This record gives sequence, structure tokens and C-alpha cells, in this order.
Amino acid sequence: QPGEPTPPPAKVDVSDGHLPPLGDPNAKVTIVEFSDFQCPFCEQFENNTYPQLYDEYIKTNKIKFVFRHYPLVGIHSLARKAAEASECANDQGKFWDYHKALFKNQSAWSPLPLADALDSFTSYASELGLDTTTFRSCLDTDQFAQKVQEDIAAGDKAYVNGTPTFFINGKRLVGARPIDQIKQLIDQELK
Repeated sequence: QPGEPTPPPAKVDVSDGHLPPLGDPNAKVTIVEFSDFQCPFCEQFENNTYPQLYDEYIKTNKIKFVFRHYPLVGIHSLARKAAEASECANDQGKFWDYHKALFKNQSAWSPLPLADALDSFTSYASELGLDTTTFRSCLDTDQFAQKVQEDIAAGDKAYVNGTPTFFINGKRLVGARPIDQIKQLIDQELK
């Protein structure tokens, strides 16, 4: 049909981005997650599904797990700054711990005005033992705004239009899916 949107291809070539992956860097299966720290569905995945995925596949080095930013700035006004905050934590070697802190505390910082949210982001950095002066300077000077923008552009190119969106060896899976659906795709790829 003319005017119909082109459906995304069955497989998309998605690069690993720049954040440190989890699991075996040479695993047969790579999962790339495009996510938004302020998105309730991403938080749901993080708290309900991810721990099982971690225990069964990441910790056992069956897969490589990659995180990429896709803040939905139109509906989540703090998502881009949260992504930048995680980058500032990554700069001090604590991306995954900070990632966990943002999702764990999402309901606390999400409704705040920007200035208060930035203070919350800084206090999470402090709790993780990061140098807060360096962290805050990184956040206030938009040091990683470009890196976040590169992930958004990569997500756009890969037909991401909501979060979370996963690519399991390039096969697109949208939404906070139950673990069984994700496992099914992983197990197919592991065969």
C-alpha cells in the first residue's frame, strides 16, 4: 500500500555501541537493548526479567549483553540527563552499578524537577563511591550528550520506536517481554 510505513527488516545490523558489554565478548548470541532510564517498561524488564536473564545466560557466558541509550525525550523529560549521568558513571568505571541504581530509584527521581533530579543522580554516584565533583562537572557540562545522541541515531536507523527494544543477533523484539519469549529466541540462536 502506498503511504504504509515500511516494515522493519527481519534482521538488523546493530553495533555494540561504546558501553562495556556483560557476558562473553565472543558469545554466539548478542543481545543489544535500547532503553530509557525513565521508562516504566524498561524498569519492569530490569527488575523482573533481567535478573533471570543474567543468571541463566550472562553469568554463564552464553550471551553478550549490550546496553544502548534511547531516551524518549518527548514523554520522559529527564531520560536524556539520566543517560548522560550513566555515561559519567561509566567514565569512572561504574556503568552497570549506576544503571542498576537509576532503575532501582526510578520512582524517586522520575517525578522531580530537573535540578532536584540532578542532585539525586549525584547522590547515587556518591553511594557508589564515585568522585562526585568529577561526576557533577561531567553532568553539568553535557560531556556525554554526543554519545547519547549517537545511540539515539543508531536506534532510529535500527527502527527503534519504543523502549525497551531488543535485538537478539539482530532479530528485533519490542517491549518488556516475559522471560520465556526472550529465552525462546536466545535458545534458537544458540542452536
